[in-house]
Amino acid sequence: MSSPHSERIEAIDAYRALTMLLMLWVNDFPTLRDIPNWLKHQPAEADALGFSDIIFPIFLFVVGLSIPFALSRRIERGDSPQSILRHIGERSFALLLMGFFMVNLEYMPGEYTFAGRYFWQIAMIVAFILIWNAYPQTSFSNTVAKLLQGLGYGILLGLALIYRGPGEPVSWMQPYWWGILGLIGWSYLICALAYLALGKRLSYITMAWIFLMAFNIAEFAGLFEFLAPVTSYLWIVSGGSLPAIAMGGVFVSTLYLHQYANGQNQRRYLRDLLIIGVSVLILGLLLRPAWGVSKIRATPAWTEICAGIGILGYAFLYWLIDLRKIRRWWQPIKPAGTATLTWYLTPYLYFAIATGFALGLPAVLNTGFFGLAKSMLYALLIVGLTGLAGKARIRLRI
Repeated sequence: MSSPHSERIEAIDAYRALTMLLMLWVNDFPTLRDIPNWLKHQPAEADALGFSDIIFPIFLFVVGLSIPFALSRRIERGDSPQSILRHIGERSFALLLMGFFMVNLEYMPGEYTFAGRYFWQIAMIVAFILIWNAYPQTSFSNTVAKLLQGLGYGILLGLALIYRGPGEPVSWMQPYWWGILGLIGWSYLICALAYLALGKRLSYITMAWIFLMAFNIAEFAGLFEFLAPVTSYLWIVSGGSLPAIAMGGVFVSTLYLHQYANGQNQRRYLRDLLIIGVSVLILGLLLRPAWGVSKIRATPAWTEICAGIGILGYAFLYWLIDLRKIRRWWQPIKPAGTATLTWYLTPYLYFAIATGFALGLPAVLNTGFFGLAKSMLYALLIVGLTGLAGKARIRLRI
């Protein structure tokens, strides 16, 4: 008989898939013209929230949702605390390393002196696949896997050696910022370590969530200015904002495991989600007059509003999929929810190849409604390619 901790809530996978699909959709918006402003990322100085500004934090919330179930399964199967710590460390390292390379790709000049920019990009993704692909578990394949992983690390080392960044004289690779994957890595590390230390003790998880939200508010209130000399070296990423959103997901799943994993009172769990989601959303609206709502600045209002939206979105999907059993609609996008990292990296290969071969589209397909439709079809194409990659046993897991 399966443990309640090991049972999968399908809404979490569906939420991840839907969020990843929307992330790819909105990431294509910069290539479009004449689309509504409310769909776009809003500038840092604006007190505004665009549709694009809520997609990444919702994905972070889903990352948090998954942590209690993933770590509980490891504990149940007898993994030692040391092996779980090693898993958390390896996963965080992988995300930080990939984020580091991707950020430096962004800063690489268009004209590259040693090798083509798109060659560097393709080689980077190939290295990621070699290192973190889920290889079959046999004695022979394990040996081959180690050789391929070593080759992948060798490729990354070579790319680092030939890298040339902007400026005169040219710069080398450096952490301009952590990148999307790096930010996910830091948030995952903080929340996973917190859950491992606190377990399924709901009161402690609640305090950890409140602490991160309060930390974010305190930073904007200027309460940490006296720590300015050390903040460049040791600090909570994004002033606690992104880990707070992810910890909201940890709290929601811990609430389920703590009180509702026996399969009873599921309607009450849904009620709790609605109450908590609305409360956090209201908190964000109350904080807005102080510092505005801004994704770029990671203001407290943005943090709480996005966490509230994340909880309410999850409540709806939980009701639809796990309570009402309406599931078939998300099956076509399932690869985005179960092979997420493969899906995230696929566009980098696609764009490098398409740009390298100068594959373009008519202007009408980058304008207005037709542009939005094209971007969604592109997102669905990437989902399809991810599914094909899975059938070819290319599936990244960390």
